[in-house]
Amino acid sequence: MLFILRMALMGVHFIIAGVLGLLVGICRPFNPDNSRICARIYALPALRILNLKVKTQTEGLRDHAKSCVVIANHQSNYDLYVLGRVVPYRTVSLGKKSLKWVPFFGQLYWLAGNILLDRGNARSAKQAMLKTTETLKHKNTSIWVFPEGTRHPGPQMLPFKKGAFLMAIAAGVPIIPVCTSTYANRLRVNQWNSGTIMIRSLPEIPTIGLTIADVPALIETCQTQMQACIEAMNKELSGA
Repeated sequence: MLFILRMALMGVHFIIAGVLGLLVGICRPFNPDNSRICARIYALPALRILNLKVKTQTEGLRDHAKSCVVIANHQSNYDLYVLGRVVPYRTVSLGKKSLKWVPFFGQLYWLAGNILLDRGNARSAKQAMLKTTETLKHKNTSIWVFPEGTRHPGPQMLPFKKGAFLMAIAAGVPIIPVCTSTYANRLRVNQWNSGTIMIRSLPEIPTIGLTIADVPALIETCQTQMQACIEAMNKELSGA
């Protein structure tokens, strides 16, 4: 019964948040801080509805004053609500072009200034890469990327794709990893307390002076650090 009630409330909330987000986007279209505002609109009420506790240690991400590439592990659609709490100022994300046509959410995602990619079109993908480099270099805006490229609920991350790292190197901006404890298969939405999740940001990893040849080592460094952080948070939450 509690599960059904929560899902009904979440459905209503999704629609209301979409409408409010659209109004924000219409009032100031493509403002890069729209993403942060819309993320909060989705996240804060949803976490209350779910009675989901999120512990954050993301001061380094929050206080970072210059453009960067944020990379995070991607577990489920609930990331919209979980990670929405920690999206920093003037940060946009990369998303599939098809998201534009999702009712309510897709239109506000576009108006929020996020970058839409047509992954099946090489020319379009190249233009998007140039756009992201320009954004990072000259618009005081950061870009949030899920380097795994798809949702993965398990504790072990999938291999990272190169795009985020090529962007960071091309723009000469640092990478800030953001790690979320494993939660996708552990939510107890049918219980009063749905669970506890931890989010931590790691120290920035500089890319100045790096080249394409350094990408494999950079990926390995980021993934190793993130995997260790996720495992440490999982142990902490399990009381081990």
